[in-house]
Amino acid sequence: MKHAVAHDLSIPLAKAAVNKAFESYCARFAEYKPTLRWVSDRKADAGFSVKGFSLKGGFEVTDSTIELELDVPFVLRIFKNQALSVIEKEVLLWVSKAKAGEITV
Repeated sequence: MKHAVAHDLSIPLAKAAVNKAFESYCARFAEYKPTLRWVSDRKADAGFSVKGFSLKGGFEVTDSTIELELDVPFVLRIFKNQALSVIEKEVLLWVSKAKAGEITV
């Protein structure tokens, strides 16, 4: 299931917002060993480790949304919405900072 965050930024600026959001997430939640790797101009793979489980997901930047997807093992499904909410808040924060000119590409 994909979760979409609306934006009205250029693609490079939306990617920069994703990068900044992920940097912030990494600083706050380093114990989950988050990773982010851009595999194309618009898609990035993300990963986390929680309680011995590996979670995989990613971001896709479209012209009007930043889509988040997270594959969660069955045992941890009760935490999926919480994890998506935390990531979404970071993305929204950095999208608003990008709109305010606080991020450049």
